[in-house]
Amino acid sequence: MDSDLILAKAGSVRNHLKRISEKINVDSGSFIKDIDRQESILFNIQMAVQNCIDIAAHIISEEGFGVPGSTTEMLYVLKENGYLDSDLTRKMVKAVGFRNLIVHEYARIELERVFEIAQNDINDLNDYLKLIITKLGLAG
Repeated sequence: MDSDLILAKAGSVRNHLKRISEKINVDSGSFIKDIDRQESILFNIQMAVQNCIDIAAHIISEEGFGVPGSTTEMLYVLKENGYLDSDLTRKMVKAVGFRNLIVHEYARIELERVFEIAQNDINDLNDYLKLIITKLGLAG
């Protein structure tokens, strides 16, 4: 396992989360009117989730857990192998789904939902990092 890679990716996630927390410190009305703030938050959510996906892919590859059929399947593989619990797996699957919505523009993104995610749900990514780093016995 390349612990330096995992810790670097974890550091990137934390930096993106920090940028989100710096940009979301407004009321929802101000957020809805500020396209630059919206784009910054969306970009940082996308990148934070992507780095979490990269960590999952690295672990699965290094541990020889097979070849998952999708990004969300990677999270279930981590759960099946004791890296994640059911609750966090469910939350991370939702995060990956939201990242896919941002990247592929499957539908119009509801700004109220973006605000809610940035205010409340983004800390799930920190929980993910803590579980992974603890499981791998890394100091992070």
